[in-house]
Amino acid sequence: MRITSIAILLFYSSILLSQNFLSSKKFKLPKEITETSGAYFASADSLWWLNDSGNAPELYRTDGGGALMETYAVPGSLNRDWEDLTAAPDGRIFIGDFGNNANRRQDLCIYILSQDGQVDSIRFTYPDQEAFPPPKAEWQFDMEGFFYYQDSLHLFSKDKSEQSFITKHYSLPARPGTYTANLRGQLELPKRVVTAAAISEDGQTVVLLAYRFKMFLGFFPLTPADLFLFRDFEGTDFLSGQMLRRQGARCLMPTQYEAVDFTGPNTVYIASERTPLFHQKAKRRKLPLIKADPQP
Repeated sequence: MRITSIAILLFYSSILLSQNFLSSKKFKLPKEITETSGAYFASADSLWWLNDSGNAPELYRTDGGGALMETYAVPGSLNRDWEDLTAAPDGRIFIGDFGNNANRRQDLCIYILSQDGQVDSIRFTYPDQEAFPPPKAEWQFDMEGFFYYQDSLHLFSKDKSEQSFITKHYSLPARPGTYTANLRGQLELPKRVVTAAAISEDGQTVVLLAYRFKMFLGFFPLTPADLFLFRDFEGTDFLSGQMLRRQGARCLMPTQYEAVDFTGPNTVYIASERTPLFHQKAKRRKLPLIKADPQP
């Protein structure tokens, strides 16, 4: 991968994101992307993906139809549990190695991939976690979604307690170093746990992708996924905004939707992992339009 090309793609993405730049309603992902856990869409021909734990520390670039264009091994990195990726306008890519299923990790990391190929990292802890792991009822320190906004990284946790559906919003400086994350707020979602996050190019809409595994009639596995939109928030207190719910996907197979990103101000794509009977794919979802303020 030519890292310098990312900056160019990011520049053009600021123009492209003023309208939806993908035409397909859905497309399959290549066989190399088996456990889709994060996505960043730079342009119609540069959709970036990663796999989660147990896979190689690589980024994958596809075109808008899902054809694999490039595989890039991130130097000096490990994939303990990669869960999401995002990018800054200056070309830096951030890779979230912060999956924490057992709530016991003390090596949480975000890799920073610069335009010249240099890799730095952010190491961090949570201000409200004191035990590793805490009691099961307090397993709220898994992390699967984040995005870059105004020189900070905003992270949204996944509740693993099986007793609640709380997501916590943390923030970190978007530069190398060791930090204690800043707890910004929390919110209990209606029977969904967060698996990905994204913000629109204009900064007016935040989307959390969330799902739940359940059994229907006692033996049919269901994995309903929904999108939770936040608008009209104060500053970067995203969870304080007006929340809207949009159906994401319904599947009669146990799969996980763990990737989301914008392709326009009111359009996102979500993507799922592969299962023995379910091919990994990305699907388009339209979001409710933002109503213009009435003219005086």
